[in-house]
Amino acid sequence: MVIVGLLLLVGVFSFVSASFGILAKNSAKFTGVLINQGIGLVLGLGVMWLTSKIHYSIWKKYAFYIFLLGVIGVGLVFIPGLGFSHGGATRWLDLGPLSFQPVELLKVGFVVYFSAWLGYTKAEFKRMKAAIAPLAILFFTGTFLLLRQPDTKSLILMLGTGGTLSYLAGLSKKYIALIVLLAIMGLGALVAVKPYLLDRVQTFIDPSSDPQGSSFQLQQSLIAIGSGGVFGRGLGQSIQKFSYLPEPQGDSIFAVIGEEFGFVGSVFVVLLYVAFAQRAFWIAARAPDNFGRLIVSGLVILLLAQSFLNIFSITGLFPLTGVPLVFMSHGGSALIISLFAVGIILNVSRYIKR
Repeated sequence: MVIVGLLLLVGVFSFVSASFGILAKNSAKFTGVLINQGIGLVLGLGVMWLTSKIHYSIWKKYAFYIFLLGVIGVGLVFIPGLGFSHGGATRWLDLGPLSFQPVELLKVGFVVYFSAWLGYTKAEFKRMKAAIAPLAILFFTGTFLLLRQPDTKSLILMLGTGGTLSYLAGLSKKYIALIVLLAIMGLGALVAVKPYLLDRVQTFIDPSSDPQGSSFQLQQSLIAIGSGGVFGRGLGQSIQKFSYLPEPQGDSIFAVIGEEFGFVGSVFVVLLYVAFAQRAFWIAARAPDNFGRLIVSGLVILLLAQSFLNIFSITGLFPLTGVPLVFMSHGGSALIISLFAVGIILNVSRYIKR
């Protein structure tokens, strides 16, 4: 909880500073962004406190319904008047003064349900086989809807988390290898047929290939991080967030952190995420049952993968994904669901074997 508190604290200062890039263009939008993130933080902390009090075993009982709700939510974005588009993607539900991105619930719902499915013991193998049909139906329905939005990054995160969880649960290496092979083939096919994915791969291979087009975000991110030097320009002193970095308060927030807090500040943030992962895996290793071990492992893998995909993308170590930085990037629904996941981890920690 202390580590998450520090991440949220750094996130608040970085988010407000990064949002000044919006203030320079539109003061009304700046106010709206701050209010939206503030509501997400307050609601998220409330949800974290509540889930930390609820015994984690209840999520196994309702795992199917949580995943189903996530799939339905992702489908609702295609209903005119209920869902809306931004930046060429249809991913949000219009809830009046607020918006919600149901894919965040889908990702956590998948982890909870898959953990419950993998949690069956060998003695319950028949139940495990019977449960594979609803798991497959929901997963492939969710996959279809994500590709329609399009939201390839969330699909990659779900596949990666699912594969890692399968390994931790002791699933046969033969099945894991088959899953990995199918995932690689599927992603390769997507890159081949989706022009924007191919552009991102080409930008990763040659960051200078199109500096005014597909390489623009990466080029500006690297300029920001390089300008920060060792100790940074100082809080609020970023130049790149003004008209240069796309979405400085969103996908590019780590570049703003690098520019304002330098190498030292960037390493500090990375170490906070590493400490969060280390502590969460420590809790998972001491969980009182298999489901507790798997759900904590799955949630921390999901949160950590999102965080480092963002950092790797912004620093040119991985193709740009558009994945937000957990606890820091703009997105009230993402913040609420992330803190929901933290609440579950905190509850498991109440029952660890000491």
